Amino acid sequence: MTWLVIIVVAMLIPEILSTVLDSRLGRAAAARLESEGRGSIDQVTADRLRYLEGEVDRLSEDVRKLTEESEFLHELLADRQAQRPRQIPTVDRDP
Repeated sequence: MTWLVIIVVAMLIPEILSTVLDSRLGRAAAARLESEGRGSIDQVTADRLRYLEGEVDRLSEDVRKLTEESEFLHELLADRQAQRPRQIPTVDRDP
């Protein structure tokens, strides 16, 4: 009976560990342990700030490109509507 308990516990431990380590709590604990080894909290904050500033710059460039593409498409659609003659729908009546 004790062997059965040992086998079941041995099979459950990896699942429990992977669930805990993959959770937000596990990630936060890992980040804290990692940041303690890298340097002071001020340095970590400065690194994060630099990373976030880079991401903001990248995202603002992407938004600018998307805005230009949207304006171009709107102009194309407006030109297409202006060039196409207006068609009057007709109703076919069978005699």
